[in-house]
Parts: sequence; C-alpha cells; structure tokens
Amino acid sequence: MFTGLVQGIGIVRRSQMIGLDLKLAIYTDSFDENVINVGDSVAVDGVCLTVVDKGSGCLWFDVSRETLSRTLLGSKVQMDRVNLELALLPTTRIGGHFVTGHVDGIGRLESRERVGVSYRLIFRVSSTLSRFIAEKGSICIDGVSLTVNAVGADTFEVNIVPHTNDVTTMEDYKVGRKVHLEVDVVARYIDRLISCSSEASRKRAAASAEAEASDEITQDFLSKQGFFAPDLGE
Repeated sequence: MFTGLVQGIGIVRRSQMIGLDLKLAIYTDSFDENVINVGDSVAVDGVCLTVVDKGSGCLWFDVSRETLSRTLLGSKVQMDRVNLELALLPTTRIGGHFVTGHVDGIGRLESRERVGVSYRLIFRVSSTLSRFIAEKGSICIDGVSLTVNAVGADTFEVNIVPHTNDVTTMEDYKVGRKVHLEVDVVARYIDRLISCSSEASRKRAAASAEAEASDEITQDFLSKQGFFAPDLGE
C-alpha cells in the first residue's frame, strides 16, 4: 500500500528480458540503502514491485509477464527516469490517498498548459476506465496522487503545482506521453458490488419467471399430475 507521494526519482540502469520476464535495475540516491531490504515493496512509476536484490545504489526487480502486459515497464530503457515510493508504514502520515500499486489502465497526455505558476494537464483514457474517474476525486498517475479537476467522456484534467512538477518525472511530460493510471480503489469495489448485485437480481428475476411459467395449467402439466391416462398406442 502506498500514498501516491513520490519520495524520490530513480534512473533505469538495466532493462533486460529473461525468458518471459524482465530484469529491471534502477539507480537511486534518494534512500538510505540500509532502509530497504530484499523483499520490500517499492512503487516504480506507480507499479508495486518487490526488491529482489540491491547494491551499488541500485535496486533490482523482477517484472512478470502479467505486469508487463498491463504496464509500460517493458518499454523503459537505460537512463529513463521513474518515480519511486516506499511502501506505507503504520506510522506514515497519509498526505495523498490510498494507492495499491496495481495499474488499472494506460492514459495519454493530450495537452499541457501553463496556468499561472502551475500546469494544467489533460489526459485521454478509455471509456471503460473513465467511468471510475470523478471530479474532485483522486487518481494516481505514474505513482503520483492527484485531484481530478474535471472529467469528460474520455478525458480528465489535473493541475500540477510547481513542487510536484519539480520532484517527480512530470516535468519530462510531453504531449503524447503514455502514463500508468490507478483509479480510486473505492470506485473499483463499488463497481464490482453493483455488477454482482445486478447479476444476482437478473438471475432472481429469471428464476421467478420460470417458476411462474411452471405454475400454468397445461395438458402436459395435468398429464404429469395423473389427470390423463398415458397413451399406450392401439
């Protein structure tokens, strides 16, 4: 579990496919190496990964085929910058929102506009994902917790203050850039509950209709109840 408050920037030092999986080495001087242990969880551009090795300032991760199919980590190359956040501790102040590190989909930057000292960014998303995004709700973009300012049919808008721009990789963003998106976990579970409830209601309605139909008095029904002798032929 994370908060979406980026704690440091990492630089990709190695990205190598080994079979169906990816071996990823990320250099960072943002953390004391003694604070991070093998087996710890780290959010890399919003993707929860497990540290499998460390040394010489690098953290090593194994990225599975499943994760590669749902994220952009497979396209990272040497010297690419990534946002990093250590897993949440019980004593950590929650300054962002609860982030699981499980990417829900990919967004694309449509526009980046300077507004005062801040930046207004508009992202395009699929319609299947946009229904989870609400005005003044929370969203995680490449591991950064942000508030949604406005929502369209397949777009949403956020505002980036100078501090966020400076301490994350968002200062690198150009129009067309693809990003990891994680919607508010509450919206995800509400949708699941509604879907299950609707399916259960449909099944109950179908069963009720079938029961009502079976109550109709027909020749077949009367025959089964013994009101007609069976046809034994001539």
